[in-house]
Amino acid sequence: MIVTTTFDIAGKRIVRTLGIVRGNTVRARHLGRDILAFFRNIVGGEVYEYTKLLAESREHALDRMIQEAHSLGANAVVGVRFATSEVLQNAAEILAYGTAVVVEDE
Repeated sequence: MIVTTTFDIAGKRIVRTLGIVRGNTVRARHLGRDILAFFRNIVGGEVYEYTKLLAESREHALDRMIQEAHSLGANAVVGVRFATSEVLQNAAEILAYGTAVVVEDE
């Protein structure tokens, strides 16, 4: 499965557009991570606990988007974007979305 943020793929041509696909996940912060992040905020530097949480969330959202594209018969997703929104005070949604397409070699 080719996944790209662009709307075209070098060496390929889109032969069919199947529609929008999306995948999301909602993640809540963990009290233990919050405490570690608080102390890291005092001394400065990357808040590794949140970096890891967000990276995992993006991967889950992408995986779910790709599964939806597969179920439609796509072999690529173009125009992929991410969106984030706060659901609760300590929880956020990560959404990945794009257009499922069928591509062939030029």
